Amino acid sequence: MASNRVKYMSKPYVFIARKIDKNGLEDLYRHCRVKMHNKTMPPARSVLLKEASRADALMTVLTEKIDRELLAVGKNLKIVANYAVGFDNIDLAAAQRADVYATNTPGDLAGAVAEHAMAMILALSKRLLEGDRFMRAGKYKAWDPILLLGNDVRGKTLGIIGTGRIGSALVKIARAGFGMNILYHDVVKNPQIEKQYNAKRATLKVLLNQSDAVSVHVPLLPSTRHLLGAAEFRQMKPSAVLVNTSRGPVIHEAALVVALKKKAFAGAGLDVFEHEPKMAAGLKGLENVALTPHIASATYEARREMAEIAVANILDVLIRGKAPRNELKP
Repeated sequence: MASNRVKYMSKPYVFIARKIDKNGLEDLYRHCRVKMHNKTMPPARSVLLKEASRADALMTVLTEKIDRELLAVGKNLKIVANYAVGFDNIDLAAAQRADVYATNTPGDLAGAVAEHAMAMILALSKRLLEGDRFMRAGKYKAWDPILLLGNDVRGKTLGIIGTGRIGSALVKIARAGFGMNILYHDVVKNPQIEKQYNAKRATLKVLLNQSDAVSVHVPLLPSTRHLLGAAEFRQMKPSAVLVNTSRGPVIHEAALVVALKKKAFAGAGLDVFEHEPKMAAGLKGLENVALTPHIASATYEARREMAEIAVANILDVLIRGKAPRNELKP
């Protein structure tokens, strides 16, 4: 793509497709004409197409589909900056053909997601949510030595599927903070976590067989869709817990419900869902699940950093006339 400085008669126009916190957007408002969608729900497709036809840049989230149709109407469009680490909503090949940059926000927000995953592992292992519901229902009558028995995480084995930024951040938390032993499964060997945290690379089958907790941190790709299904759930320990803060379709959700009903393993924590925002039938009625509405990165610190990274990418292209620092390629 050309990296010559773009000349504008007036400030370039940027459409932000979702209402977000303005902290971190200061430079964008300083250098560009900015319009933000003023609702927390996604804009109608017709609205998104209309804005794409006028905009020099779009800031989008995962619900906005950036496909050939949108790119075709974006005659002035130079960059789509995803306000997210994930980017499965963007047709990267189509963007490249349209000479439009695509970017994401792979910053230290990995730490926020890793903390959320660890919180879910703890909540499931200690049965915190079941205890909360028990108390609210007025069922607690007296101390009971066998009531809601859970498991320690100290010294247990954590299996991490995908050791990019988020998975690696979780390795540090689990190993340094809780003394957990680490198994990891990834298409790429990770010498850093092996050396620093004594992590051991394993096949998926071995990881599932031996882990007391399993946490998923892979992108959604054809190769990772339904990576975990009925066959994989049967390989897990009955006492194990499973956490997914990556992408919903990585787990076959209907098969997960069946496995949890059969107590194939102890419980699951989901921040993402296969057909988001819908959940698989029967999931919400299960006691041995922790469910959160895609909020793993929802900290003030992470959101500000996401905004700053997205803004930096947009200004790289529109103002500085160079390729964005977080360019995504097919």
